Amino acid sequence: MGGFGLAALLGLVTWRLRAATPWGSVAGAAITASLIFSTSMPPYQLGRSAIAPVLAVALLAHLATRLGRRRKERLGIAESGHGRTAAQIAANLGAAMLAATPQMQSLLLNCDWLGRRIAAPMPFFAVALAALAEAAADTVSSEIGQVFGGQPRLITTLRRVEPGRDGAISVAGTLAGIVAGTVVAALGAWCVQGDLVLFAVAAAGGVFGLLFDSLLGATLEERGWLNNDAVNFLSTCAAAAFAVTVLALLHLRA
Repeated sequence: MGGFGLAALLGLVTWRLRAATPWGSVAGAAITASLIFSTSMPPYQLGRSAIAPVLAVALLAHLATRLGRRRKERLGIAESGHGRTAAQIAANLGAAMLAATPQMQSLLLNCDWLGRRIAAPMPFFAVALAALAEAAADTVSSEIGQVFGGQPRLITTLRRVEPGRDGAISVAGTLAGIVAGTVVAALGAWCVQGDLVLFAVAAAGGVFGLLFDSLLGATLEERGWLNNDAVNFLSTCAAAAFAVTVLALLHLRA
């Protein structure tokens, strides 16, 4: 019951801070509760679950969004004052929730990889953690880059573009995103008493997803084929897929 209560409290706090709409807060609480119970081990200690990296994602996103808000408003790129919607919450956290489920872990464990099977044990938590790291990295990179990054460049051509352009990147924003993703990966690895491999795979997956997000923004989103929520969801999926691939290569049976 503690997990449900903490998830509900997190949803209430995000709503009161106007970091999420009412339905966005409900979606966030539901996803958080799912992540807690999917990642905690008996006897279900909250501190040994995904709750800490989820809280880190929420806190980093909130602080980065609030930073330099007046400048973002002048540029017309500030986030809505009502906070994130349920669709935005699901797009950022949904992949981590799916990756943490026992059903997904069983599917990955029994998957045929180049004619071979994965040799258990394998730190599956790194897959969900990579998606969480990407969610933090993407938000922080975008929000910090718009304030301190100066005039960004398009990731595909390196041409200078206006702040807020889909696929635009800056050195300051990218570095801030990498730091945020690394913090989430380190916190998650520490909470579940994971090793250096779990941390490194999750952090690298977060960075890969961050760059993949910019690439999708500069191509498919720029052409109107995808909206921002779809890009965010696919980017967290890309981070998780990167982690799965690296772990599979490290744990394949001879």
